[in-house]
Amino acid sequence: MSVLVYAENAGGKFKKSIFEAVSYARAIADQNSTSLTAVSIGDVKADELALLAKYGADKILNISNDKLKNFVNQAYASVIAEAAKNQGADIIVLSNSFSGRGLAPRLGVKMEAGVADGAVALPEQTNGKFTIKKTAFSGKAFALVELTSANKVIALLPNSFKVTEANKTAQIEDFNVETKASDFKAMLKEIVRSTDKVSLPDAEIVVSGGRGLKGPENWRMIEELAEILGAATACSKPVSDAGWRPHSEHVGQTGITVSPNLYIAIGISGAIQHLAGISSSKVIVVINKDAEAPFFKVADYGIIGDAFEIVPKLISAIKEYKASV
Repeated sequence: MSVLVYAENAGGKFKKSIFEAVSYARAIADQNSTSLTAVSIGDVKADELALLAKYGADKILNISNDKLKNFVNQAYASVIAEAAKNQGADIIVLSNSFSGRGLAPRLGVKMEAGVADGAVALPEQTNGKFTIKKTAFSGKAFALVELTSANKVIALLPNSFKVTEANKTAQIEDFNVETKASDFKAMLKEIVRSTDKVSLPDAEIVVSGGRGLKGPENWRMIEELAEILGAATACSKPVSDAGWRPHSEHVGQTGITVSPNLYIAIGISGAIQHLAGISSSKVIVVINKDAEAPFFKVADYGIIGDAFEIVPKLISAIKEYKASV
């Protein structure tokens, strides 16, 4: 029995959400007095791989294969399942990212494993039961799921577990797996990343705008507020549908689901489809001139007023505060 964590990389680098997953997997390994193996797929340098030991990996499997340079759901699932079998791992942890959400059910099928996606806490293991707290109903509620299978797959929701340094020393091993032609029936041809911006799914702070901003020409203040806060920018579905902002910034039930520590909604009414994508946020701040906007019912803090007056004052106040500390 052991634990395996899949360390997804972006351009050869690991994001904070991966270190959260490794820290989480380390804690599960400690619960069960067992070892933790991290598996990395792609071209990742040794010094970057070594970071996985910093957060708790006892062993690191490096899989470098030209066919696996770009993410291929079926092929990656096969490789991870093979690595788990090789290491005798019965618990697999991964981040509940875009690729993680695709991998988790495939791994569940390949390993005949119970799956808990969107996990937000360590499993409770009492009286032979293995219970996971996870998000449910598009993030509007939590569910306690008992995994009764011998093998288990857990996808951890980003920003739900603290990164903890374990400062271990791990050996890095090259791990070769034969790929099958059947695993490459659907191929991802290209990934275009916005390297100069904070990644929306991993962001700890998100500044989001809606139709209340009246047009794309007014988005500069959203970007300025995000810049001084070190935040990612987002938008509601009507905004992306209108072409004001790219669809990659659309947050909601049919867009990206986020779970930041702080979500600032500016000029967004708060339709239920939008709330489904942001309800896991720890703190929600709403700025809207409509006092009856549904968003105020779920907000931790609300400001009723014109965004074109409030946001510039907020930017000025943050700049003044930053200059004084």
